[in-house]
Amino acid sequence: MQKRMGEAVARVARRVNDTVENKSDSLDLAECKLMTFPVGIYKAVRSVADGIHRITLANNELKALASRFVTTFSQLRELNLEGNYLHRLPEEVGSLLHLRAINLSRNRFWHFPEPLAAVSALETIELEENEIADVPVELLAAMRSLRRLNLRANPLRADLRALARPLGPVELLISPEGPQPAPRAEPGLSR
Repeated sequence: MQKRMGEAVARVARRVNDTVENKSDSLDLAECKLMTFPVGIYKAVRSVADGIHRITLANNELKALASRFVTTFSQLRELNLEGNYLHRLPEEVGSLLHLRAINLSRNRFWHFPEPLAAVSALETIELEENEIADVPVELLAAMRSLRRLNLRANPLRADLRALARPLGPVELLISPEGPQPAPRAEPGLSR
C-alpha cells in the first residue's frame, strides 16, 4: 500500500515538474489517485499557472474542487474532471472567462452544475453518467456559446426530452427512453 502511494506521489511530482520545466500549456494529473488537489502544486506552478490552458484530473477520487483551484488556473480553456466523486462546483467556476470545454462525466452530480451557466465562452459540457434528472432549460438557452451538451446515461425526466428545440444550435446528447443505468454508490457509502 505504501509503495503504491509513494509511486502515485512520485508520478504527480514528475508530471508537475514536466509542466513547469517545459512551460507547458497543459497539466495532466489523470489516474494519480488524488483525493484532493495537492496544495503544494499551487506553489510549484505559480510561475506558469497563467500559461496552463488544459488540465486533466480524470479518473482520480476527487470529492470537491476548491475555489483556490479556479482562481489559480484562471486561464483554463479545457478542464477534464471525468471519473471522480464530484457533486458540485464552486461558484468561482463562473469566473473562468476562457473555459471552452469541461468534462464532468462519471461523477456524482444530482443537479446540473449551475455555475457553468456563467461561463460565457463555454462550448462543450460533458455530463454523461451522472444522476441528473432535471436541467435548467432557461439557463442553457441563455448560454450563447454552448454547442454541445452531453447528458447521456442520466435519469432525465421524460418531459425534458423535448429540450432540443428551445436550445437551438446546441447538440444535445441524451440516452433513449427506457431503463437507465443503476446509480453508482461510492464504496462504503449507501445512498
